[in-house]
Amino acid sequence: MSLESTLIEYGAPTLAGLKPASLFRYSPTVPELFQTQLESMQKQLSSCGIELVVLKTCKKTRSYLLYIYRQSDLADLVSLPEIQAFLYSLHYAFQDSIPFLIAQLTQRLCCSQTFPHEIGIFLGYPLEDVQGFMQHKGKNYTYCGYWKSYGDPQVAKRRFAAYRRCTNILRSRYANGTPIMHLVVAA
Repeated sequence: MSLESTLIEYGAPTLAGLKPASLFRYSPTVPELFQTQLESMQKQLSSCGIELVVLKTCKKTRSYLLYIYRQSDLADLVSLPEIQAFLYSLHYAFQDSIPFLIAQLTQRLCCSQTFPHEIGIFLGYPLEDVQGFMQHKGKNYTYCGYWKSYGDPQVAKRRFAAYRRCTNILRSRYANGTPIMHLVVAA
């Protein structure tokens, strides 16, 4: 799969402005071209207020953990007092810089064999879902879709249905020849 089609498949809700961020693994078909493709896509997306960064690289499989996020949406999210208190409780430091927070998350990803659970915050999951997952160790959820929800299952169902519709629409339009940058909602 190309980088563009992978972005559509796993980042459509972020590209469309429904979700502040998405995370996915990408294995380039031609690894030697990846850096050039990545830089081109980063430049295009950045002009719309969207950042695309590599959080982790696996040299063995030649794959990348890519994180796409809307700078302003993520900044708004992490400026909420309850989100800041939660991240502070996990020893995150704040310097009014989203890249600084992402660097801390990246460090935790690289130093741990499992995903740090707070990654859900960086993906726009509701705080109650992230805390519920941590408290219940992934059990006793009220609904499971894109992630395990611990709040109102009807709210989660509607949210996940919106993400699925968005992905289906963007996937279809992209398959019919619409360039990816025409599918992106600028921030």
